[in-house]
Amino acid sequence: MVGLWVLWTFLYGYLILGSIDFGSGFYWAYAAYRPLGKGLRALIARFLNPVWEVTNVFLVFFFVGIVGFFPEVAYYYGSGLLVPLSISIILLAIRGAFYAFFAYSGEEKRYLLGLHGLAGLFVPASLTTVLIASEGGIILVEGDHVLFSGWTLFTSPFAWSVVALALVSVLLIAAVFLSAYAQVAGNVEAEAVFRRYSLTLYPPAVIIALWVIWMMRREHRWHYEQLLGVGWIFLISLIMAAVAYGLMIRRSYTASFVMLAIQYGLAFYAYGFAHLPYVLYPYLTIQKAFVNEAMAQALVIGFILGLVILVPSFMVLMRLFVFNRRYVQGVVSKMKGGES
Repeated sequence: MVGLWVLWTFLYGYLILGSIDFGSGFYWAYAAYRPLGKGLRALIARFLNPVWEVTNVFLVFFFVGIVGFFPEVAYYYGSGLLVPLSISIILLAIRGAFYAFFAYSGEEKRYLLGLHGLAGLFVPASLTTVLIASEGGIILVEGDHVLFSGWTLFTSPFAWSVVALALVSVLLIAAVFLSAYAQVAGNVEAEAVFRRYSLTLYPPAVIIALWVIWMMRREHRWHYEQLLGVGWIFLISLIMAAVAYGLMIRRSYTASFVMLAIQYGLAFYAYGFAHLPYVLYPYLTIQKAFVNEAMAQALVIGFILGLVILVPSFMVLMRLFVFNRRYVQGVVSKMKGGES
């Protein structure tokens, strides 16, 4: 259980940081096709340059850990979801190639920005297939063969509700964060734009989240019934969403983002708790798929140390390059002036 929750914490970190990364990339591309001003694009570029690569460390930790703790997961998910996960890797590679090109050339090619922005939306959509498949019905086991039911995936209302939630969450979390970042940078134009986006996206995010639960009730009754046992956590999460919305109206952007992160954290951990003991319903449980005890103890120690090192390091990076008012304002003003 300790190992499982450590991994879930890494995944939650990627949920928040990845959403900021992917959503910011989409807004960057969108700003290039709309008359939103070069200062807004410069602001987003300033944020993404120092942190985009670090974000993927959380995802790497999670996948390495899940294979280490639960070796059978690699066989079932790796065989069943080979195509969706391969698509995710290709999209991540496209985004990485764009950043490398931008870092060396300093040029904003519109077609590359557009490709980068779309890839940022499709990555979370493709990664959600793992969570969707864990509910059962997508990955089928017949004897020694693991099969992927693509038809079930593409015709499932629950699957599309989860994809919709992933997309709107990415855009919402990024918009709220960029509102706070624009306030630090003193970019009034960007602050107004992202505040408007945030206020627009809050209600759909809540509605789609309720839609996901309703679809789960129809298609995955076993998980829905276990979800009712932690329903009070979802109620607190809903209250946090209302608080975050109110803080956004009052222009308390940093506090709004913190409340939003807590809201998603509560819902995310409650979802994970209600999913136990299954790693893949109905074939794998955490007891059946778990590695031997000696290896598990070593992994728990290693991953806890990794978490202890990674989180403070990321906070230092954010402090030095992201929320350093003089640095951010100076670089953005240079980019507005046309310097690389």
